[in-house]
Amino acid sequence: MGVISEFKAFAVKGNVVDMAVGIIIGAAFGKIVSSFVGDVVMPPIGLLIGGVDFSDLAVTLKAGNGEVPAVMLAYGKFIQSLIDFVIIAFAIFIAVKAINRLKREEAVAPTLPPVPTKEEELLSEIRDLLKAQNNRPDD
Repeated sequence: MGVISEFKAFAVKGNVVDMAVGIIIGAAFGKIVSSFVGDVVMPPIGLLIGGVDFSDLAVTLKAGNGEVPAVMLAYGKFIQSLIDFVIIAFAIFIAVKAINRLKREEAVAPTLPPVPTKEEELLSEIRDLLKAQNNRPDD
C-alpha cells in the first residue's frame, strides 16, 4: 500500500473527521465564550469594583527608559484569564451534564419489540404448520 493511499485511508476515518469537526466547533465556541466573558460578564464586575478593567491592572516593576519599554507585572490579565477559565469550565460542565441527562433519558425510555416483517410472519406461519403436521398422529 502506498503512502498516499495509507494517508487517504487515515484521513477519511470517522475518528479523524469527528475530531476535526470537534476542533472547529470548539474554536467557534471559544469565541462565543470569550465574547460572553468580555462583553457580558466583565462590565458588571468592573462596575461593581469601581469601573476597573481587569486587563489594565498592572504593577510597574521598572519604568521605561527612552526606547526601552517598562517592565510590568500584568496581574489583571492573569485575573481575566482565570475568570475566562472558570466560565468556560462551568459552561462545559453544564453542557456535559445536559448531554448525560439526555443519554440517561434515552436509556430509561422503554423500547418496543421490533415489528416482524412480512417475510418473518410468513416463515413463522410455515414453522407453525410444520410443527402441527409433525405432531399429528399417524393415520
